Amino acid sequence: MEIRVLRYFLAIAREENMTRAARQLHISQPSLSKEIRKLEDELGHTLFIRTNKSMRLNDEGMLLRKRAEDIIGMVDKTAEEFGQLDNIIGGEIRIGCAESYLIKYLARCIRDFKEKYQNFIFHIFSGDTEPVAERLDRGLLDLAVIAEPPNLSKYNYLTIPESDKWGVVMRRDSPLAEKEYITFDDLYGLPLFSSEQSIKVDFPRWCGENMDKLFFAGTFNLSYNGSVFVKEGSGYLLTFEHLIDTSEESGLCFRPISPVLETKMYIIWKKYQVFSPIAGLFLEKLQEMLG
Repeated sequence: MEIRVLRYFLAIAREENMTRAARQLHISQPSLSKEIRKLEDELGHTLFIRTNKSMRLNDEGMLLRKRAEDIIGMVDKTAEEFGQLDNIIGGEIRIGCAESYLIKYLARCIRDFKEKYQNFIFHIFSGDTEPVAERLDRGLLDLAVIAEPPNLSKYNYLTIPESDKWGVVMRRDSPLAEKEYITFDDLYGLPLFSSEQSIKVDFPRWCGENMDKLFFAGTFNLSYNGSVFVKEGSGYLLTFEHLIDTSEESGLCFRPISPVLETKMYIIWKKYQVFSPIAGLFLEKLQEMLG
């Protein structure tokens, strides 16, 4: 299975059309079709549902797409790292980030780092701790910012100063907007939104055995999307302070929950990880800032 052919496969998967993919790849359509047939023969499975006008992935194709994206990502990342070995005026680094106002510390570090390494480029992947840590484990990320204590058997870490404070985002015309803070009793019976991670990890710390009395009507891994549902009157969003625009013009407001619930943020990397030169220098900068 050649890397070149996997790139061909991904191009067809994106375009859902052999002709457009061939044009994008600058090869002839018969040559591209022949390469894909050879790939299917090698795997012993067809990968596409073919019609006169389109080529859509079947279940086997969907599986290969996920694997191929990981493989190509690793190949490209490795090529980048070797390209940086003799050129430490810049380079690329990939960081996974949980959604948090506290990534301001990461932003400050990047800002200062770019003053010395002006050709430094960063790529941020946003998501909950689980998908971010998964990409780190697969080698697709150099570092990750997560919102729960790290697994010390797998990762080294830095602790970000401060903590994220939990609260409720609601419409300004909600009766709860009159309150200074929100208690468990205030939320009883209301349609609530939050991330799946917070429902599993954070709120049990807050309400203990009463957790099953809260009604979570939906989950979001990005708070902004949840806030749109709140604005449309669908419910209440439990999230960190500072993530959502709650200015007067927004029509929304944030109220902290009581008792106070806080979450620490951590920057992690795999134990015994071998960094590219620029990633190693960036980690040294982070350790200097946060250590």
